[in-house]
Amino acid sequence: MSRTDRPPVHIIGFPMDLGADRRGVDMGPSALRIAEIDNRLRRLGYRVFDEGDVPVSRQEILTVDNPRLKYLPQIADSCENLARTVRRVLDGGGFPLALGGDHSMSIGTIAGLAAHCREQNKRLGIIWIDAHADINTGETSPSGNIHGMPVAVSVGLGVTELTTVGGEFRKLDPENIVMIGLRSVDLGEKQIIHNKRIQAITMTQVDRLRIDQVVEHALDYLQERADHIHVSFDLDSVDPLIVPGVGTPVPGGLTYREAHLAMEIIAERGALGSLEVAEVNPILDIKNQSALFAAELVASAMGKRIL
Repeated sequence: MSRTDRPPVHIIGFPMDLGADRRGVDMGPSALRIAEIDNRLRRLGYRVFDEGDVPVSRQEILTVDNPRLKYLPQIADSCENLARTVRRVLDGGGFPLALGGDHSMSIGTIAGLAAHCREQNKRLGIIWIDAHADINTGETSPSGNIHGMPVAVSVGLGVTELTTVGGEFRKLDPENIVMIGLRSVDLGEKQIIHNKRIQAITMTQVDRLRIDQVVEHALDYLQERADHIHVSFDLDSVDPLIVPGVGTPVPGGLTYREAHLAMEIIAERGALGSLEVAEVNPILDIKNQSALFAAELVASAMGKRIL
């Protein structure tokens, strides 16, 4: 695709921290903007439009009504707004780039993508790059934090307030998901992954097979099944020695080059239809290095090369 044929990139901020226990991730979109994510894409030849931030309620003025599904009404409302924005961008021929915020954002992002794909008779596929499977429900979650539930919601599991965001239909076929980099999975999540036959690649498999083979396999698998491929990148998929600014760090993650190579391969294959980056937490960061890394990673996913 030539530079003139590239769709314009629409940045959508989702400053949500209601889905997680640790505060600060609501400042993720600001940190990524400070890292000049927009100018990095302009230097690659993209037209870039900043849609601003989706309105999100402030945690300090709210109370938790249901400890199994913390801040459910507020998260559902904000994700509905995010879904509408993502769908509008796609309907207008743009490329949605959603910046979080905790990973509950994917409830809205995927709902918006799914609504567009349904209207266009397209099949949606997801590459989920994360240390966590995020496929808990209110019944299986040890914490009640909704940022651990977006994949479950997207395949139709969970409460109707979340599964009906973006419309009353199942947003995603479980067989159209490939998870990469898992290394912290709850017991209930393991059962759902096996029962739904989701393609899940752990860090053990990444170590054995190498990241290039893993990503090539994921793309081969999804391009047979999907017309629109979305990448959801949780920054905690990367080793916390590289990106300390995440709320749920797990040792032993992707290296700097593994993460960039994954994005470079996706770009080379021309497979990317939309992208989101979740769980950037400036409060836990050091001199914004995690947001800078994430901004560089987005540039790699969008076509930046060493030479």
